[in-house]
Amino acid sequence: MLPEMDRQQITVAAFLNFFIAWEKFLENCIYDLMLGQPTISGTQPAKRVSPLARSDAYEMVKGNGKYFDFANREFVRRMVRLYFDNGYPFEPHLSSAWTELQDIRTIRNSTAHIQTTTQVAFDGLVTRIFAAPRTGMTVYQLLTAIHPNNAAVTIFAHYRDTMLTTAQNIATG
Repeated sequence: MLPEMDRQQITVAAFLNFFIAWEKFLENCIYDLMLGQPTISGTQPAKRVSPLARSDAYEMVKGNGKYFDFANREFVRRMVRLYFDNGYPFEPHLSSAWTELQDIRTIRNSTAHIQTTTQVAFDGLVTRIFAAPRTGMTVYQLLTAIHPNNAAVTIFAHYRDTMLTTAQNIATG
């Protein structure tokens, strides 16, 4: 029903919104837990910080930078291990989604920054996913392609489902 260009823009925008939602989830979850909120299951994570307000939690996470990069899986992992005993409730869930976290960041970067370095990383991701180079593949084509390990889902659905499960596991504790 929609022209090809519209389908492409809608799909890529949906992916970007999904990515932003993942970052926002991490940010809000970290701040809430730093402020003493329990997980959904009622578990109270052992924390190593005690900010008095959300703004204090924000400043602790941000550190000396202008902002904290919630898209950087290594930064997030280091930070939650620093602020929460054994990184709970984020670990082991971040570890189990480690590759997918990098993949979604690579896809996001290739939509937001059209540069040689992002294209090289994107092409490498495509090659890894399909076990063969597919030169000239676009983000839209990747997201709508059938996942090679599960013919029932697209690449986009695979990442969405993995990240939703990861978020649910973190939030539950």
